[in-house]
Amino acid sequence: MNCGEQCYSMSKKRLDSVVDGEQTGISKAIGWKGGSGYKFYELAPTLIKTDDFGQQIINEQYNPEMLASAVALHEGFEYKPSKDLFWKQSQGTENSYLYVTTNHITEMGLESIVNMMNETEYLVIACTSFDNKLKNKYKNISIKKIPQALLKNCEYGKDDYSLQIITPPEYQESEDDE
Repeated sequence: MNCGEQCYSMSKKRLDSVVDGEQTGISKAIGWKGGSGYKFYELAPTLIKTDDFGQQIINEQYNPEMLASAVALHEGFEYKPSKDLFWKQSQGTENSYLYVTTNHITEMGLESIVNMMNETEYLVIACTSFDNKLKNKYKNISIKKIPQALLKNCEYGKDDYSLQIITPPEYQESEDDE
């Protein structure tokens, strides 16, 4: 049994019974009547994995929606696909968008997107490959290659994430606090 299965067969089952008001153990001892709730999260599979040749690749377990959502999270966008425009998958600010694709971006494909954009809109395209001449063709379009764009945000082989606070802030009471 792996950890994922135990979460469902044991932990979630126990949490559900406590919320439902079961009367065993500590619940019985303190007179718990049930109620309240909890949030149950599942971890997604690793987004980037190493293939048989030692290359970093996108995990094939990710479908297009999962990939777009994960890249949006890493890039600081909110994943909320437009029903009308395929390239408006995620939104950053009022006029900035993210489009994630595993397709190769060609000049013709980029031109079709540009023709749909307003002058005030900014677009980040995250793709697996693109024609190099397109990288800086438009001032309002930035093209990034995945998984490389994501890897620069990752740290490997680090086991110490302490905050290194030299002098912690001190709280001083004001007259209003007394």
